Amino acid sequence: MYRSLGDVLRDVDAKSLVRSDFVLVYGDVVSNVDISQALQEHRHRRKMDKNISVMTMICKESSPGHKSRCEEDDVIVAMDSRSQRILHYHKTQGLKRLQFPVNIFHSGSNEFEIRHDLLDCHISICSPQVAELFTDNFDYQTRNDFVRGILVNEEILGNQIHMHVTKDGYGVRVSNLLMYDSVSSDLVRRWVYPLTPEANFVDQKGRSCTYSRHNVYRGSGVSLGHGSQMEENVLIGCDTSIGANCYISNSVIGNNCTIGDNVNLDHAYIWNNVHIASNVVISQSVVCDKVEVKTGVTLNKQCVLAYNVVIGPDISLPEGTVVSMHHPDEEEDEDDDEFLSDDAEVGHSKDKTKLKAFNPAEVGAEGKGYIWKASSLDDTEDEELSQCLWGRTILTSVVLEYPFQQQGPQLTPAQYVALLLPLLKKWAPVFKNYVKRVQDHLDCLSAFEEHFLEKEHVGFSIQVLMNMYQLEILEEETILRWFSQGATTDKSRQLRKNQGVRTGHTAL
Repeated sequence: MYRSLGDVLRDVDAKSLVRSDFVLVYGDVVSNVDISQALQEHRHRRKMDKNISVMTMICKESSPGHKSRCEEDDVIVAMDSRSQRILHYHKTQGLKRLQFPVNIFHSGSNEFEIRHDLLDCHISICSPQVAELFTDNFDYQTRNDFVRGILVNEEILGNQIHMHVTKDGYGVRVSNLLMYDSVSSDLVRRWVYPLTPEANFVDQKGRSCTYSRHNVYRGSGVSLGHGSQMEENVLIGCDTSIGANCYISNSVIGNNCTIGDNVNLDHAYIWNNVHIASNVVISQSVVCDKVEVKTGVTLNKQCVLAYNVVIGPDISLPEGTVVSMHHPDEEEDEDDDEFLSDDAEVGHSKDKTKLKAFNPAEVGAEGKGYIWKASSLDDTEDEELSQCLWGRTILTSVVLEYPFQQQGPQLTPAQYVALLLPLLKKWAPVFKNYVKRVQDHLDCLSAFEEHFLEKEHVGFSIQVLMNMYQLEILEEETILRWFSQGATTDKSRQLRKNQGVRTGHTAL
């Protein structure tokens, strides 16, 4: 089973499926970008420069903060103005300060530019060597890993990556719910022309719809009750019935849905075969196939109801609530795809002793489903987060202190690392359980810094830091972020000014 883009490309290489240039695009990309010019430029470069260009990334000019830009994918790029060769590529999420390698200013280019006005379309034109390079390096799991690896080793391997920037077209990846909302809205508003709802571009028989002013689309067999309004930017699928006095705006409703009276839908995404009773309010939420929403229910912003869930009656779900027929305790034992499974047996464990009742306080008296996430943290969740922080700090301190407890403070850096490395390898799974989010990594690094400053063993720190990075306990981006945050005390400044730490920071 493929777990990453890297696994796919390694399999492609093993089966020799690619023998010429190919286009690499994620399955959740929605685009009408014309790539013919980019493809021509890519082939010309490979012909003129003896195949040293292995990839051409396609980006679109887009101002920072534009709704089509995903914060997780925001990048800053340094590139040669003439050749469009990428010199530096870095994601900016969570960073307050940016650092650029000095060598890019000595790359032999007379003109270069640093840009933060680019939207990554996640479309790349690749040479056949790309699959081979993924095979040669199992650390490459994502395209981002590949780009960083090529740029770091450019002088050694002689490979280059270029960029094609377009001002026209639409190319956005639906990587999270906010982008799902943004792209769906753009499709209905016809920003992705000629990919429009009435064009039936997925070629489903009997699923065509008519287009009318204010971007209202109606499929065949739609019935609309007396007094109901479709304000603007609304798509209603085939054979869907809508009751009286409903107000619908900026929403998409699938096929074979039944909607009662006095229902208010705003930025709602209702999939197929959904039943919504009367007096329901849904705002900026996703309702999956075969869900039943009973009378008097309110879904506040950013709620998700997975397949077959039943909610209500007369209940209001807080903002950010996610409800699934799978219990959260099953998360570790089941594949991610099963979270949104439409299996009729969901909610019933194979081991009947594990069957858990639905909580009426969470999903309503007649509801079926389990709460997975709510945006507001209750006291229990706050306590759990506090305990995790305590666990990260204590774990880091205890492991780093252990060699000194065993052999005394007279250890040399080499002796200390020799004793510590087996411990780090043994406890790496525990670290990875506690250290998952960006903030977790920063907490771990703070404990790391505090330990070595307290012990006044600054010279030990770089080797330990490198080992924690190589064991994948800490990530490169968070280490660089910690280093760039600056020091708050004289000792912290001494740690960062240490030649070993500076050298390791540059090496990362």
